[in-house]
Parts: sequence; C-alpha cells; structure tokens
Amino acid sequence: MHITFRQLRLFLALAETGSVSAAARRTHVTQPTASMQLREVTDSIGLTLYEVVSRRVVLTEAGEELARTARGIADQWDGFEQRVAAIKGLTRGRLRVAVVSTAKYFVPRLLGSFCAVYPEIEISLVVLNRDGVIDRLRENQDDLYIMSKPPESFDLANDELMPNPLVLISSATHRMAGRDQISLSELKQERFILREPGSGTRLAVDAHFAAQRFKPIVRLELGNNEAIREAVAGGLGLAVLSGHALEGRAINTGVQILPVVGFPIPSKWHLVYLRSRVLSPIAAVFREHLLREVQASPETS
Repeated sequence: MHITFRQLRLFLALAETGSVSAAARRTHVTQPTASMQLREVTDSIGLTLYEVVSRRVVLTEAGEELARTARGIADQWDGFEQRVAAIKGLTRGRLRVAVVSTAKYFVPRLLGSFCAVYPEIEISLVVLNRDGVIDRLRENQDDLYIMSKPPESFDLANDELMPNPLVLISSATHRMAGRDQISLSELKQERFILREPGSGTRLAVDAHFAAQRFKPIVRLELGNNEAIREAVAGGLGLAVLSGHALEGRAINTGVQILPVVGFPIPSKWHLVYLRSRVLSPIAAVFREHLLREVQASPETS
C-alpha cells in the first residue's frame, strides 16, 4: 500500500467532519483534489472505506480502522513537532479539548488565561452533550476532556477539577420563592424540567432523587441549559441545573434558587484522558495550567 502522510491527514479530516468538502477546507485543498486523493487511498487499501448516506460520509469497518491508525500517526507527529519546538525554545502546536455543554460556562475563561501565556497555541474546543464527549473519548480524538460524570468503563487518568454544585431553581415569581427552607416532599406536586437522560446532570439528579425516594413529575426533558432556564423563568416548572449554568446571576435571568433540603447536590468537574494516551507536551502544560488556575480561584473552593 502506498499512502502519503498528507493523504492520511485528509482521510482523518474526512472521518472527523463527515464531509469531503469540509475535509478539503480543513486540509487546504480543493474539493476535486480531495476527491481524487480519497479515491487513491481507497484504491491503495483495496476496500471500500466510506459510503455517503443522506449526504453525509459514513465510514465502513475498514474506514474506521484507517481513521484510528491515521489519528495515532497524526498524534505521534504532532507530539514530535511540539518536542522539536520545545528544543528550539518555541511553544507552539495544537491543543484539542472536548467538554460537556455545561462546562462551556467556565472553560473558555481558563483557555483565555492559557492563551495569554502561550499565544502561539492553536486550540480546538468541542462542546457536546455527555454522550458526544464519551464517543470522542472512546475514539481518543482529543488531548483532554472535561465532564462531571466520567464513564467507569474506561481506564482514565482522572483529576478532580472543581466543584459543580447542582441547584434547584424556580421562576422568580414562584410561590415558594423567598422561603428560608423547603423540604423535598413539598415539591411532590410540582412539575419538573430536567436535562436529557444520560447527561451528567441528569445522572446525578436521578441518583439523588432515588436516594430520597422522591419521584418527580417530569413535564419536559431538554438538552440545553438555556432552554431549561428560560422554561423555568416562564413558569413551566422547576429544574435542577449546575450553578455554573446560572452564570452567577440567577435573579437577572428570571429564576430563583430554592433552598431545598439536600441541595445543592454535590458534584465535581473532572479533567480526564485515556490512561493509555501519552499527553503531548502542550497538553501536559495545559493540564498543569488548568489545575493551578482552578486551585487559585476563590470560585472553586
């Protein structure tokens, strides 16, 4: 088989974007050139590597194997480039971070402080729901991952990053707003708007309610914190969200944190990666930066 490194980069871009045109843009070639190069890769392998279903590329089993191989080679090369840059006294390269959606409220600030120190670093930040982040973790697509409920089925290097308190909120005009203390049993007739099943927040909430033998009446399940917050502000029900999703201004968004016994539910943000993965020099520096920043911040104590 005769496949160039540039062709491997192109096929990896195809696997990650699901589109020939997007892969061409990412690798800075024209779409006809990308199509021709991908045909050459397929001919060299001698097996169908991908199919187009509903205008989106779907990899075959052979294509998945090639993508994993290409990703491993690309990671090794990126690490080599970073080590050479370090020897030359330079700090440049690419950092890939995937986070669950609620982490988007604080991760960009931490990335900003890192970029201020290392302005030559190119950063890719992917924000997905928990299942999407776990899919990327399974495929080892990124350097580091941030989530509140790491999967126990993976062998992970795991740093506890910072608290992630889960608070119970109502509309600012709810009849219980302003109370000093509320028992969970008083909410048995209330309607709840919860995150989608499988999200880190939902897993923690379900476990807490089960431990308290409380069965909420679920009116809506939504996969977006802003949508939940707006629904609560509109009086559609109560919700449990990460305190980070309120951005420190609950009243200004039309919601109120209710002082319910047993809340906030304690939770943690975790910084993880596959233990089998050797962190690139840049990823290792970012990990140290992140841990140092959150330890120094009064918001994380």
